[in-house]
Amino acid sequence: MWTISNNKQWEHLEKHFPWIADMRETPQDPVFHAEGNVAIHTQMVLDALQQEPAYLAMSPQEQEVLWAAALLHDVEKRSTTVFEPDGRISSRGHARKGAQTSRRILYKDTPTPFHIREQIVALVQHHSLPLWLLERPDPLKLAIQTSMEVNTSWLALLARADMKGRTAADAGDMLYRIDCFEEFCKENGCWGAMRSFASDDARMHYLHSEEQYPDYVPFDEPVMEVVMMSGLPGAGKDTYIRKHLKHLPLVSLDDIRTQMRIAPDDKTGNGKVIQHAKEKAKELLRSRQSFVWNATNTTRQMRSQLIELFMAYKAAVHVVYLEVPFAQLMMQNKSREAVVPANVIDKLANKLEVPALTEAHRVTYIV
Repeated sequence: MWTISNNKQWEHLEKHFPWIADMRETPQDPVFHAEGNVAIHTQMVLDALQQEPAYLAMSPQEQEVLWAAALLHDVEKRSTTVFEPDGRISSRGHARKGAQTSRRILYKDTPTPFHIREQIVALVQHHSLPLWLLERPDPLKLAIQTSMEVNTSWLALLARADMKGRTAADAGDMLYRIDCFEEFCKENGCWGAMRSFASDDARMHYLHSEEQYPDYVPFDEPVMEVVMMSGLPGAGKDTYIRKHLKHLPLVSLDDIRTQMRIAPDDKTGNGKVIQHAKEKAKELLRSRQSFVWNATNTTRQMRSQLIELFMAYKAAVHVVYLEVPFAQLMMQNKSREAVVPANVIDKLANKLEVPALTEAHRVTYIV
């Protein structure tokens, strides 16, 4: 059974994990966290979590996942906390940045099974959503999207522990909001499970358009498929293509980069490579020809720009994500024809965002 640490004594954790030691030096706004710094708050959250009936009913492995998520949920308050001009303390963006840090820690520093790691990352990223969902512009779409990335019942459990693990006058109101989040998810078929759709195309149409009806089934269907490879350099994308996709035309950024004699860390040159690749892709899209797009595509922003392009030509998008342990990745990179500098891989790994089902018609994980 995986655990982030067999010894869960706080003194041991502080000595073993530098990011936990940082919590003691990170202040919080006394209006919402009268208990003190992030270290005090996190310990209170862990205590509250372990008293929740829903937590006690979980399997031991599920408990370890929630416990690790609670430990990490405010990990990046250390880098986002600022003193506002009026003297208040804020930490905007700490959840999103904390998710990236959690993935880096659990991929590079404390190797963690893929499916466990990604559950923890999603819990960290969305841990405050149950408090604010109904105030967002489109709460239904946001709840449905979130259900495709994380178990919403686990998310509510973490949010409750987060609220009970602090001292604040608004705690009662916040817990009521979590109850409302639970009822809203139950009413809309996304409590503890992904919201179902009539087809992959119906799901993509709802998530990527202004359409407000999740049960709507679009009349037009995709006329071809683009397979988008995703993964860090050395993860095995080229090998996968040779074994499984050699029957399809290939648009490869590495091949174009080699032909144009442009180094992987040449930012200006890489812009030319991407533009050349897009023109080649458009030729295939106009002819309604399925093909493979081979590049790292390691962030959501990278993928979203391309997916919008492919879908504009009525293509279904199948993302194939490949991953190997970090140490193995570095070795495999050295055996590639076009070796990527280690510092470039390290930067890519630190910013890695694993593809989610919200992004494409299909997502396949080869881990």
